Amino acid sequence: MPKKSENRDNNEPTKKNGLSGGLENAVDGLFQLPLSDFIAARKALAARLKQLGHPTEAERVKVLAKPSTSAWAVNQLYWQHRETFDELIVAGERFRKAQTSRGAGRVTDMREALDVRRKVLSDLEELAADLLRSEGHNPTLDMLRRITTTLEAVSAYDSSPDAPKFGRMSHDVDPPGFESLGAFGAGSGITERIPEPRRVAKSQKSEATGAKTREKEDLNELKEKRQAKIAAAKVSLQNAKRELTESRANLQSAQAAMKRANAEVKGAEKLKRDAELRLEQAEVVLAKAGKRAQGAVADTEEAMKAVEEAERAVREASKELESVFRQVPG
Repeated sequence: MPKKSENRDNNEPTKKNGLSGGLENAVDGLFQLPLSDFIAARKALAARLKQLGHPTEAERVKVLAKPSTSAWAVNQLYWQHRETFDELIVAGERFRKAQTSRGAGRVTDMREALDVRRKVLSDLEELAADLLRSEGHNPTLDMLRRITTTLEAVSAYDSSPDAPKFGRMSHDVDPPGFESLGAFGAGSGITERIPEPRRVAKSQKSEATGAKTREKEDLNELKEKRQAKIAAAKVSLQNAKRELTESRANLQSAQAAMKRANAEVKGAEKLKRDAELRLEQAEVVLAKAGKRAQGAVADTEEAMKAVEEAERAVREASKELESVFRQVPG
């Protein structure tokens, strides 16, 4: 009985984002399907809802946008590799927490969080490439770049209402603005801000100290930007090398297949030539046999006539011999 009650509760129109819990699961299922099946499944779900008497929900399902290929890949990372996906979220939360702290290890914590984030982003990018290949998509460098950008946005958003709906993205997502991001993205400085000395009065010394502090911060920021660019370039280089290796392997496979096909063609052509030659020889033999058969028929006919004449001659000789015996006196 309790189980029946739970199932009934799941089908009750308790709204979540304007949809019932059961429908939420059905919509989640749409975004877990292969990309090529999305439109047909969406139409089927909308038709079923309309048939069951839920026209409003059916209309909401109808307007669900089909994900782009890169957004679909990010959705599958959420559904199929949740543990790694959650590591990215945790890294973002860890960075934001370190950023707002005032402890001595603030910069160290921020850098450690970024290092973890870079590692997880690299792992997720490889997983996304595998997912794309398994569904027949080509994980180009541009597509992987867009996937990584969306994942960076995922790690930068917190639980704010503006955050994208994980697992149901229909398009690429850019990281939030600089203010909300808090210098999270690659290329932003994560330098430790040196607290300004308490100024009792304005003086040249304090101004000089402030200038040096700003200069140091600018240098650190440039250094961080350079390191981020180097890291991004390394990722691009790794992707390019991986694609080059795969392309070479595909080329070798194609060349081997072409060689096998050429060998098969040559073998088939040889068999054809041999068969044509044997056919010609058989036709010659058949023609000769036909001529011999015709000659044999003629010889047979002549032999039959000779036999008939010989039989006639024997009969006549027998009659003549009997006549002679009758004439001789006894």
